[in-house]
Amino acid sequence: MIKHLIAAAALLIALLATGCSGTKNLSQARTDMPGSFVEGFDTGLEQDTLSIADLKWWEFYADSTLASIMRIALDNNRDLLKAAAKVEQMRALYGVSKADLLPKVGLDMAYSYETNKYDGGPTSKDPEHDLKLPITWEVNLWGSLFHAKNAGKARFMASVEDYRAMRMTLIAEVATAYFKLLSLESELAIVRQTLQTREEALNQARIRFEGGVTSETVYQQAVVEYSSTASLIPGLELRVTAMRNSLTTLMGQYPRDEVENRDYVFFTDITSHLPAGIPSDLLKRRPDLRAAERRLQAAMADVGMTYADRFPSLTIGFTPGFENDGLANFFKSPFTYTVGRIAGSIFDFGRKKRKYEAAIAVYDQTRYDYEKAVIGAFTEVNTSIIAYNRYRENFYVKSDLRDAAAKYVQLAWLQYRGGTLNYIDVLDAQRRYFDAQIGVNNALRDEYLALINLYKALGGGW
Repeated sequence: MIKHLIAAAALLIALLATGCSGTKNLSQARTDMPGSFVEGFDTGLEQDTLSIADLKWWEFYADSTLASIMRIALDNNRDLLKAAAKVEQMRALYGVSKADLLPKVGLDMAYSYETNKYDGGPTSKDPEHDLKLPITWEVNLWGSLFHAKNAGKARFMASVEDYRAMRMTLIAEVATAYFKLLSLESELAIVRQTLQTREEALNQARIRFEGGVTSETVYQQAVVEYSSTASLIPGLELRVTAMRNSLTTLMGQYPRDEVENRDYVFFTDITSHLPAGIPSDLLKRRPDLRAAERRLQAAMADVGMTYADRFPSLTIGFTPGFENDGLANFFKSPFTYTVGRIAGSIFDFGRKKRKYEAAIAVYDQTRYDYEKAVIGAFTEVNTSIIAYNRYRENFYVKSDLRDAAAKYVQLAWLQYRGGTLNYIDVLDAQRRYFDAQIGVNNALRDEYLALINLYKALGGGW
C-alpha cells in the first residue's frame, strides 16, 4: 500500500510538471508573437482597437446579392455540412468520455436448466431463475479518466473551431468567385463594346476605301483590329461560364445560366476599419488557430492519460438481484455480490512506457504544428495588408492611365480627320485605351480580392 502511495505521489508530480511545461510552451508561443508591425518596421501608431474583422460578414459584404448567395452557400455547401456532422460526432464522443467517469449499470435476466448424473446415480435437475443488476465503477485512481475527458472536450472544441474556420473559408471563397465573375462579365462587356466600336470603324474604313479616299492598307488594318477583338469573346464567355459554375458549386447547387442580377456594390467606409498593423488578439479571433490550440490541449491530455495507464486500475463491482430455482418464491431469495479488483500488468515488456513516449512525441508534433500555424497566420496578415495597399495604389494608377488613354483617342481622331495623323496611330491609341480599360477592371478585381483575403486573414467571416 505504501508503495502505491509513493507511486501515486510521483505520478502527480510528473503530471504537474508535464502540465506546467505544456502551459509554458503554449504561453511562450503566445507571448513571442509581435504586437503590431507593417512592412517590417514600427509605425509608431497605437494598436488598432477596431478592424474590419470586427464587422459581421453581412456588414462587410454590403452587396445584397452577394449576401443572399452566401446564405444559400452556408445552408447547402456540402463541405460545410460535413464539418457540421463532424462536430456532432465529436460531441457524441465527448459524451462517451464523460460517461466513462460514472458507474455502469446493467441488467441480467437468465433462466438455466441443468441436469447432472454422477457415477450412474439418479439424475438431478437444477433449474435456476436469475434477475440481477450488475453495477461496476472504475475508480479514477490515477486521473486517467479525467485526462480522457479533457482530451475528448478539447477535440470536440477543435471540431467546433474547424467548423467556424470552414465557414470563414467558404465565405471568402464565395466572395472571391463572385467578384471574379463580376470582373469577367465586366471584361466581356468591355470587349463587346470595343467590338462594336471596331465594327463602326471597319464600316467607315470600307466606305472610304471603296470611295477611293484611303488605301486598302487602312481597310485591312481595320479588319485586323475587328477580328482580333472578336477572337477574345469565345474564350471570355467560356471563362464566365466556368466561374459561374464554380460559384454555384460553392452554393451547393447545379449549374445554371444565370445567378442573379448584380452590380458592383462593395464596402462602405471601409478605410476607417483597416488595421494599421497586425491586431494583438489575432490568436483569439482566428478559429483555425484556436482549433490548433485545442488539439495541443488534447495531445497534452493524451500524455497524462498514457502515463496514468502505466499503473494498475481499480474496479469496484456490486450486483444485487434475485436467484431461485422456482418462480413461486423468487422475490424471497435476494442475491448480492460485491467485488473489488485491481488489474495491472507485471511485465508488459515496455509496451505502456513506449505508448507514453509516443504520446509525448505526438504532443511535440502538435506543438510544432501550432507554432507553425501561428507564424503562418501573422505572416498571412502582414502580406495581406501590404497586398491590399499596393493593389489599391495600382487601381488609382490604372484609372489615371485609362483617363489619359481616352483623351489620347479623342485627340488622335481629331488629328486623323484633320489629315495630320496616320490611321495606324489612331489604331494604336484605341489599343492603348482598350488595354487601359481591361487594366482598370483587373486592378479593381485585384483590390477587392486583396481586401477579401485581408478580411479572412484577420479572422473575419465566421
